[in-house]
This record gives sequence, structure tokens and C-alpha cells, in this order.
Amino acid sequence: MTGADTPRELDDHLFRRESGRMVAALTRIFGVHNLALAEDVVQDAFVRALEAWRMRGIPDNPAAWLMTAAKNRAIDVLRRERTARTFAPEMGRLLETEWTLSPAVNEAFEVHTIRDEQLRMMFSCCQPSLAEDVQVALILNILCGFSAGEIAAAFLTSRAAVEKRIARGKKTLAASKRLFDLVDTDFVSRLDSVQRALYLLFNEGYHGSSPELAVRSDLCAEAIRLVMLLREYPPSDTPATSALAALMHLHAARLVTRVDAAGELSRLSEQDRARWDRRLIDQGLGLFDRSATGNELTVYHLQAAIAAEHVRAASVADTNWETIVALYDHLQRLAPSPVVELNRAIAIGERDGAAAGLAALESIANRQRLAEYPFYHAAVAELELRLGYGARARDHFAAAIEVSRNSMERRFLERRVRECELLAPSS
Repeated sequence: MTGADTPRELDDHLFRRESGRMVAALTRIFGVHNLALAEDVVQDAFVRALEAWRMRGIPDNPAAWLMTAAKNRAIDVLRRERTARTFAPEMGRLLETEWTLSPAVNEAFEVHTIRDEQLRMMFSCCQPSLAEDVQVALILNILCGFSAGEIAAAFLTSRAAVEKRIARGKKTLAASKRLFDLVDTDFVSRLDSVQRALYLLFNEGYHGSSPELAVRSDLCAEAIRLVMLLREYPPSDTPATSALAALMHLHAARLVTRVDAAGELSRLSEQDRARWDRRLIDQGLGLFDRSATGNELTVYHLQAAIAAEHVRAASVADTNWETIVALYDHLQRLAPSPVVELNRAIAIGERDGAAAGLAALESIANRQRLAEYPFYHAAVAELELRLGYGARARDHFAAAIEVSRNSMERRFLERRVRECELLAPSS
């Protein structure tokens, strides 16, 4: 590859994949209180890589190149600053002499060490004292290499707000002196928080509130990468983790058809199921089977079961809506919410007809909490349209437009309004 061939897509992909691994290794060496130093070394390695690759072309193993650059830079920092600052207490005297310094740094960059340190960082980011939005922001920033601006764009908030979340989270991390110990007695309860954070991360990618994109496949990919990292460590490879991984894979398999060739959102009935990713479906179904090995039934199991019913069906009409409604009934008992009731009502509309679906929507408890959720109004509109009430459907689609979260959602809903207007006005 020539020196001019350093496409931004490759740069971003490499940075997403490798930055969290390098930060984890460097934090093991420098200590969590020197997290900013670890991030500076990663940035330096990446800048050096871009400069070198423009001149000499991208190496055969760019990830190894980056790791070597970060490792060498870490050794330079340790030699220069080991008398001026304290580093990771668990490294002890290993960093004090040339005889042990390089072997200690090399060990920190071993594959198994990086895996464990990424897990420790993930569990540290999910401290109970931190709000969920702070936990997710920290994971995206530290483990996935997203900037505050990118996180703000993904979560429809201001850059300043995200910067405050990250700063608050990193201050808490620094105060803890060391990363979470994977043999800590708090491991099981902390694992619940990690799973929840990754679930929220994936959902944001799949049902994005970004002002530009309704689907963020990069967020979905990072959530899958991290949940599979959980599965590599036996104590966190629980049935719930497998269920969460199954849910992510089964939904990700459909991402390619959620947006059509023109860049517009597609309804489930419009999607070409032949284009669904068979590899991800097979992996997801395998993970779902594995999740059934224990006695625990979680929301991830039930949601993965619903996703499995969708990918097994040849069409919307062929879908086992009876089973899906029963799964939503169970999910509502386990974790009641208006959104679960909304999805249950949609499934009832498919099983029993549009009138039954509307009745189920009208019976949702705390329905007012869905007033700002565009897909509630869109669901009402779709069922009204199926009953032939074009004018009513148009009004509900218009209400959905008022609370739409991005331009893709807005264009999709505007198209549905135009389709309503083609029908004879009725009431």
C-alpha cells in the first residue's frame, strides 16, 4: 500500500478497536490515577502511526505496529518520570530498574493481560456510585475510543454535558487508586451493571437518538465486542451474558436492512430478509441455546427469544405472533414498562388484528410516559391506517414527527404521512 493510502475508515476502525486495548495495558503500568497519561500515550502512538504510514504505507499488521509504538513510548515515559510521579502500586519495584522495567511492560501488553485489564476497566467504569449515563460515556470514551463530541452526537446531548460526565467518572476512577479486582466479592452485582451498560450502548446504536442517524452500527459493534470480551472470562460468562450476546447478534443481523439503499428507514415488512446476516443469526441462535444452560431467566433471555422468533420467520405473516405475545407478557411481569406494553400491543395487532392492537395500546398503563416517544404515535397510526382511517393515521404520524429524534426518523414519518394522504379522507 502506498503512502497516500491511509483512508479515514481504516484509521477510525483501528482506533476504535485498538485504543481501549492500549489504554488498558498502559493503565496497568501507570495506574488508574494516571489515566490521562495512558490516553496521551495512545494518542501519541496513533499520531506517529499516521505520520509513518503516510510515508511508508500501512504495515501488514497495523495493530501490532500500534502496540509496539505504545509500548516503546511507555518505556520512555517510565524512564523519564519514574522519580517524578508514582505509578501503579501493583507493579511495585518492577518499574524501578532497567532489568525488570522492559519485561514488566512487555507482560502488560500480552494478550491475556490486556483482556483482563479491559475487563477490570469495564467493571471500574460501572461503579454503583456513577449514574448509568456516566458509565456508558466512560465505556465509550475509554474502552472504545469515542470522543466527547462523538458521544454527544450519538446521545443527542451537548458536548459540554458529555465532557462533564466523563470528567466526573474519571475523577471517581482516579480516587479509587486501582482498578476493580476481578476476584472481588462485589463481582456478581457489578456484572449486572456492566451488562446493563452494554445493553444501553447497543440499544443506542440500534434505536439511535442521534440528530443525524437512527442507526449507529459502530455503537452496536462496540457493544458486541465488549459483551464477547465478558464471555472470554469464565466468571462473567454467565447465561445472562450469553443471552445478552444473543440478543445483540440477532438484532445486529438485521441492521443491514433497517436502512434502505437511499439511506431511509425501512419497516420490518419492507425488509429483504434474504439480506439479513446469516452468520450473525447462526451465532446469535447458538448463544441463545447456550443461555438456557442455567436456572436464571432474565430480561435478556426474553428479549433474545423474541428476536429469535423474528429471524426464524420467513415473513411478517409467517411470524409466530402467539409466542411473541406470550414472551412480552412474561417480560412485562419481570420488568414492567410502557415500552414493553407498546411492543406487546403491536404484536397483538399482528396476531389478532388492528382493532385488538389499538385496544391494547389504549390500555397501556402510564401511557402518558410515551407521549415523547415517536414510535408510540407511529404504532397508533399504522393500526389506524390498516383499519382504513387515513385521516386519523395522518394525524398520528404528524404527532410522531413532532417528537422525532433525528432526520431519518422524520423523513420516514413524513413519507408515511404522504401515503396516508393518498387514501380518501375518513374518520
